[in-house]
Amino acid sequence: MRWGIIATWEMALEGVRHASKMLENGLNAADSMEEAIKMVENNPLYTSVGYGGLPNEKCEVELDAGFMDGNTLSVGALGGIKDFKNPISIAKNLSEERFNIFLVGTGAEEYAHKSGFESKNMLTEESRKAWEKRIQEMKDKSLSPYDGHDTVGMVCIDKYENLVSGTSTSGLFMKKKGRVGDSPLPGSGYYADSQVGGAVATGLGEDIMKGCLSYEVVRLMEEGLHPQQAAEKVVYEFSKKLEKRRGKAGAISIVCMNKNGEWGVGTNVEFSFAVATDEEEPRVYVANKDGDKTIYHLA
Repeated sequence: MRWGIIATWEMALEGVRHASKMLENGLNAADSMEEAIKMVENNPLYTSVGYGGLPNEKCEVELDAGFMDGNTLSVGALGGIKDFKNPISIAKNLSEERFNIFLVGTGAEEYAHKSGFESKNMLTEESRKAWEKRIQEMKDKSLSPYDGHDTVGMVCIDKYENLVSGTSTSGLFMKKKGRVGDSPLPGSGYYADSQVGGAVATGLGEDIMKGCLSYEVVRLMEEGLHPQQAAEKVVYEFSKKLEKRRGKAGAISIVCMNKNGEWGVGTNVEFSFAVATDEEEPRVYVANKDGDKTIYHLA
């Protein structure tokens, strides 16, 4: 059986490389993907995810995460959790529960504490300085406060036909306190079905959550579309719908992989992603929109 992993953004490459070794050695998809996402969460250089994530309007780092097991369709998700390390691990733990699988704010924090997860101040000095700088820029130059919404999302399949998907993000820079984007929303930010495939999305959450885009990609793959065709169809048809109804569409990018390890990407902006399979060494691609097609090349 083939194995594979695909992830949003170049920042995921180190994690994808690590997970590919785990998958090659026979470890399962859930643990491999979790470790890959944790490597992004733990790196303070990646300011849209985990430790060092850019804060909200109150200079607080609020984190969102989601995990889905494609075998059982089990989901675990968090919204607006503060002061806890590795939200992907907490979301994965929640997916094993029968009830109360999507927790937010203080409820999520209480669950994480009772479950023994590590508490940690996720705000770095660099992130605090970036917040102060943006506050000043808003006063001096009337700049928009919102920036930095690069969710790390992954789809992973192992040699045993287990398939999972997951996301982790600190969301929009300078977001309103309590704001939650598409990333932890199953079907929107991520979806997995081991009998079909999985998909994850990144971009402007306020627009992505207006459609169940990740679920739709998986549904189209189930109908027989190649992952590349499915991703392109969903991104461009939905972007056109938003433009027609609202006058514009925000950034939307989707990566996906089917149960056979074939992968695809669709985007309406320039976008990087990382991928590895049993036939392809870990590498980064840069994708761009070209009409109703997505073209990509090695970074």
